[in-house]
Parts: sequence; structure tokens; C-alpha cells
Amino acid sequence: MSLVRSFMAAKKIFGGSVVGTNKATSAPKGFLAVYVGENPKKQRYLVPVSYLNQPLFQALLIKAEEEFGFNHPTGGLTIPCPEDTFLTITSKIQG
Repeated sequence: MSLVRSFMAAKKIFGGSVVGTNKATSAPKGFLAVYVGENPKKQRYLVPVSYLNQPLFQALLIKAEEEFGFNHPTGGLTIPCPEDTFLTITSKIQG
């Protein structure tokens, strides 16, 4: 699968949407909202909480902790990586 196709498939699965405010909004049960991308436009994604056990996703969480600690600028969990990298990683986790 090409990078563009996997990017579009992952975006469809994870429901990327533009974040217009700094308010963290709730996520459905079983999902975690994360913010990904470059300032000023970060994308909000809902990921299954089962991803918290995945080594690839844990690496993203470690990177977030190193950069932000527990004070995330969006009020929600911010993953400091390009959106395409995030989508590639989550696509691999999904299988």
C-alpha cells in the first residue's frame, strides 16, 4: 500500500479533524483523544485505548512526555510528531 493510500485510510479510520480551540473535549468510551501535527493547526485523533499497550505507540508517548511533561498546550495529550508519521505508526499498529 502506498504512503498516500495508507495516510488517507488511517485518516478516515481515526477521524482527523481540525482543532479550533484549546479545550480538550471528551472522547467516546474506549478511545483516547490525541493532538498531532505542527502549530498552529493540530489535528485531533481518537485512538483506541488498546494502543497504550503497543510499543510503537508507547514510543510516541515517551516523546510527548520528554517534550511536554504533563503540561500539554492543547489541554489534551499532544503527540509531537508530523501527522504523516503518526498515521503511519497507527496504521502499522492496526495491522
